[in-house]
Amino acid sequence: MCLAIPARIVELKGDNAVVDAIGNRYKAKTTLLPKAKLGDLVLVHAGFAISLVDEDEAKKTWQLIAEMNNFEETRDKISG
Repeated sequence: MCLAIPARIVELKGDNAVVDAIGNRYKAKTTLLPKAKLGDLVLVHAGFAISLVDEDEAKKTWQLIAEMNNFEETRDKISG
């Protein structure tokens, strides 16, 4: 399964970027978004920034990812 994640561009030299997604940093190419700039939020898939993302949408996705992580941590446990 492939998943695109929103991330903020924290370093940018030419089309080589370092992006930050919930504290995790990855290298990404901005070749498909030539107007992307430092600080922009982008959707990253397979090492490429594929679109710009607004702050609210990025936060919603990060929240869902956090909820999935919490779900995984509670797997095989019975609550209540």
